[in-house]
Amino acid sequence: MENSDVTKQLREMIPFVVSRGHCRLLGIAFHDAGSNWTELSLPYRAELAGDAETGIMASGPIFALMDMAAGMSIFAARKAYSPHVTLDLRVDYPRPASPHKTIYGRAECYRLTKKVAFVRGTAHDGDSDRPVAHIAGTFMLVTPS
Repeated sequence: MENSDVTKQLREMIPFVVSRGHCRLLGIAFHDAGSNWTELSLPYRAELAGDAETGIMASGPIFALMDMAAGMSIFAARKAYSPHVTLDLRVDYPRPASPHKTIYGRAECYRLTKKVAFVRGTAHDGDSDRPVAHIAGTFMLVTPS
């Protein structure tokens, strides 16, 4: 974690953002952040399981986690709370999540242009070497008129 005023502001802002709306309903929480990345967590809850018998987290909440982590990584890279819109977000699921486990989603904004942010990331259930999801996304940067 970088020790700068900007990073400190982001560490205060990102938890505020994810404590609202659908993130709050899903239980998504701030975990960590850096100069161009963010890590969020999604604790297991039975109502988020795709199949109650197996206890495996459904793909929809994981998608929401990764979309939010991607968006927060853009805030980190831009060093500001700035609007953007998801243009494309591809999610690949190489394996199902382990039953009853918290999912951690880490996204990195690896390139910014004037109008587009490029993001990649992974989600895992405790072992980052065994991801449950990979993402690649593009986001349109919106500037106020």
